[in-house]
Amino acid sequence: MSTERFELIAPCHFGLEAVLKREILDLGYEISKVEDGKVTFLADAQGIADANVFLRTTERILLKIAEVKAETFDELFEATKALPWERYIPADGKFWIAKANSVKSKLFSPSDIQSIMKKAIVERLKGVYNVSWFPEDGASFPIRVAFMKDVATIGIDTSGVSLHKRGYRQMTVKAPITETLASALIMLTPWKKDRSLVDPFCGSGTFPIEAAMMAADIAPGMNRSFLAEDWKQVVPRRCWYEAVEEAQDRVNLKIETDIQGYDIDAEALKAARANAKMAGVESLIHFQQRPVKELHHPKPYGFIITNPPYGERLEEKAALPQLYREIGESYRGLDKWSMYLITSYDKAENDIGRKADKNRKIYNGMLKTYFTSSWDQSLQDVRHRKRKRALINEEDNFCNRKCR
Repeated sequence: MSTERFELIAPCHFGLEAVLKREILDLGYEISKVEDGKVTFLADAQGIADANVFLRTTERILLKIAEVKAETFDELFEATKALPWERYIPADGKFWIAKANSVKSKLFSPSDIQSIMKKAIVERLKGVYNVSWFPEDGASFPIRVAFMKDVATIGIDTSGVSLHKRGYRQMTVKAPITETLASALIMLTPWKKDRSLVDPFCGSGTFPIEAAMMAADIAPGMNRSFLAEDWKQVVPRRCWYEAVEEAQDRVNLKIETDIQGYDIDAEALKAARANAKMAGVESLIHFQQRPVKELHHPKPYGFIITNPPYGERLEEKAALPQLYREIGESYRGLDKWSMYLITSYDKAENDIGRKADKNRKIYNGMLKTYFTSSWDQSLQDVRHRKRKRALINEEDNFCNRKCR
């Protein structure tokens, strides 16, 4: 069995690196670097399969080839040509520069970077395989390059279709939150599967479905395929079999949960139910057509985790103050609950009627949003105050834990 170690890059939403880092450590792999929007770690071939199958909060897994400094296209050509591409790409491999971006670098044209690097790789492989033409009808090797201050980080995408596409979201609604972001936000909270969770703006069901998958220990990549499954010279087939077999062994649908999703849109709920069924967790979630002002729950110490409307469209903005007031009123009617919501609406705290205990800046695509957390401070019994402190400490310890 090969013991070769690779450096793998896992991109994520800006502001959620700590969550992804914790996931990778929990898988048993060593972190080598944490940067804005990505975590780099060391793993063997099994780690490539494990990362794709089990990680909930990354968009893809890149096999890092090298970092090269290049201020001219000649330097980029020679540096790219010097890399051992034959170690990864077979003679019939299909390879191309799928994405190039550049920040604060002299080489800034994505199309030129892509063209020069493709030519350099072709020249390298021509000499290695002693051919003048490549059929490119075998496995796919999409290459990604990111320039930062004249240093290019080069990697091959092992995932293919973005990992946020678990395969269950066949039906969607306007402005859905991605599966990876939903998972990361849930993991930022102290919620556990034995606690109540309600999303009063569930849309197509992403928050409740991701929570249910966590509760049942369903690996997010268990029922989909990945490009690197065909990279037999890099990741042996047995690695994928072992990852999927472990994932299947871990699933437990016999648990009891109290996960609920509400929405006022009947079509959204239809999509949510269909998606939950596709994910295999329909028995763990209760969906109901209900406005946020009718949110109530008999149990204490539950969680609201939600993605309410932001009012990005002008015609929606007028309705936001009343909507957020209703969120606040419903929340105050719950017994010792915690509330987490992601929004870009700048008057959210004012209209909800209380200041958040914590605001975390997160980029949802190009949109700057805040993930706010609140505890009902009007409840003054000692037991609740202790529990509130414990919850805050639990979140802080989780998010700020350093690599050991």
